[in-house]
Order: sequence, then structure tokens, then C-alpha cells
Amino acid sequence: MFAGKDGTMQLTQQQINYCMECGVCTGSCPVSYEWEEFSPRGMIRRSLDHETPLSQTREVWACLTCARCSERCPVGIDFPEFIRSYRREARARDNPPRESHHGILQTLTRLQTAGLQQNRTAWAEEAGTFRDQGDFFYFVGCQPYFSTLFRYLDLDALDPAKGSLKLLNRLGIEPVISNAECCCGHDALWTGDEDLFRQLAEQNLEAIRASGAHTALFSCPEGYLTFKEQYPRYFGELPFQVRHLTEFLDSEIPSAGLEFRPPSEEALTYHDPCRLGRQGGIFEPPRRLINLPAQGRLREMDRTRTNAMCCGTTAWIECSSCSKGVQLERLNEAIETGADRLITACPKCRLHFTCAQENTGMEMPVEDIYSYLARHLTD
Repeated sequence: MFAGKDGTMQLTQQQINYCMECGVCTGSCPVSYEWEEFSPRGMIRRSLDHETPLSQTREVWACLTCARCSERCPVGIDFPEFIRSYRREARARDNPPRESHHGILQTLTRLQTAGLQQNRTAWAEEAGTFRDQGDFFYFVGCQPYFSTLFRYLDLDALDPAKGSLKLLNRLGIEPVISNAECCCGHDALWTGDEDLFRQLAEQNLEAIRASGAHTALFSCPEGYLTFKEQYPRYFGELPFQVRHLTEFLDSEIPSAGLEFRPPSEEALTYHDPCRLGRQGGIFEPPRRLINLPAQGRLREMDRTRTNAMCCGTTAWIECSSCSKGVQLERLNEAIETGADRLITACPKCRLHFTCAQENTGMEMPVEDIYSYLARHLTD
């Protein structure tokens, strides 16, 4: 694979030949389950059609970039990266995505680069202790904004952040939490807006540099993977370590002697977020953490780890009946395990699965792993 003159990803002739005779990707794609005409292979074929460029279609925005297809591709096509390259061109050709929630989240993201003073730390003043400078920087991401926007779901979107801070404090860590941080830029990058991504990334890198931190901790998989893979790609080697909080807690809790109360007889199941599991390679740490209180009551869904289904939408775009179909299929899979509660390690997955159950009669409580663990800490 290589970049063409227009910046789009170009496949080798061998990849194209194999791709046109295969179809494994389509059988793996969550979107194709709900939208029969959608096909990753078909989109690659469309990219070779100069009469109707892929960048001028709606399909270029329908892909979830979950990488389920790439996981199975016999010739190693990085389909999410392929799609991302064409989304840059789509924006240039005046074919933007349909923004969910009336574009409020995209507007908030742009405002974070406007030099406005943010108050991102008010929640932390009540939830625990933190500092302005130190060795550990807890990157909160967009959760403070989610807390306001998604009140109608009858949940506190800051629960993951509050649980994370409580757990870190119990480990003797007072992390840096900063008003200077902003959105990691994941959504801007994956919707083809590289200029906005760069502005956000530069602001975040300066905030962490100013804090003196040696390690940045992330409870959000999208933030984690964006810092770990994309920031070095655009800005070179980072002067601090990037760790996802499930990995960090899994390594630190056993030696710290923290104890957890078992959750009565409640059975649990776990959803692997795409950016954390299939794309980030982190599968076992969340499961070991869940079992600290659960003590073996974790029940796996049929499709887990690299085979896990996506939560149905990404980057706050193209939320549709197709998205809801993917979400309800995954929720039904969770229900079929006999679990009483679904745990995930992604703030967005939690919001999407909770929202999908509105007006369906379905009742599957969805909780983030950090508030679950914090809730079961012994005094």
C-alpha cells in the first residue's frame, strides 16, 4: 500500500487481484449485516472507478473503521486507513459526513481550539484529589462535555472519570488533571479534518509537557490509540509514556493490596471496544480487573476479543437505523449470555449502548469498568 498523488491510499496490484476474488471482509462487516448493498470490497472496487469516485459517495462515511474486516483480510489491507484517506478527499470535494446530534459535538471540538478558558476540572474537585504538575497525567478527554449533552440518558457521563480518579487515589497517585487539555482529535482525524486534528494535538502535547508528566493515562480507548499511534506519526516520538488505564491498573492493583467486595450474585459480560481490543491489542487486563470483584461471574459473549462486534457508530457521524441495528444485535448477544450487566472500557460504547435501548423495552444495564471497580472497593 502507498499514497497516491491526491493523498489517498493506493493498493498494490496483488492486493487488488486478491480482493476482487475474495469477499471475506463483507462477511465480517457489521454495516453489511444491516445494509446489504454495503461492502468493503465494493468500496475498493469503487475506488478504481474514475467516473464515480469513492470520495463522492455516502458509503465512504458509513464505514465504522472498526477493523473487523482488516483482521481477516488475507492480503493485509488496512481498510480503516484506506477509508480515512478517502475521507480527506471527500471533504475537499464538498462531501462531508452527516453529523449526529445536530453537530453539537463537532462545534464543541472546534471551540476547544479557539483559545477559550475551559473549566474541565470542577467534577474532579468533588471526586478526589489531583494536582497541576506531577509524574502522571490523567487525560480526561471529552467526558466533561458528554456529561452535559447526554443527561437525557439518565446517566452521569463522568462516571468513568470519577471512578478512574478514585482508583488512582487509592493507589496513592494524585494525577495531573488539566483545564488546558482538549479533545484528543480522534474524531477530527477519522472524519478527514487533519488541520483540526493537528491543532488539537499540539494543544494537548503542550498541556502534558507543561505538567512535567512522564506518563499519560487514558480511560478512553480512542484517546489512548490516537496518542499511541497517530501523535507519533504526525509529531515524532513523544516525551512521555502512553498507557491505557486498564493496563496500568492491572499491573498496579495486585501489588497495592486493594480489596473488592463481590457483586452479590450478579453475572457480568464484557464488550471489547474496537480501539482498545482489536486495534489496541488489550484484551486480558479488563477481564482480570472485572474478575477482581466478580470472582468468576464473567460470562463471555459468542463474539469476543478480535472477533468482537462494534458498538455501531463512531466519531458522532452517520447515526442511523443501521447503527441501531448493529447496537441491538450486540446487546442481544450480551443478554443471551444470561448476564445481568454489561461492562465496557469505553465511555462512548457505554453511551451508544444505553441510547440504543431507548424506547425498545430492552433493559441491559451498561456500566464502565472504572465506576464498576470503584463501586466495589472496600473501605
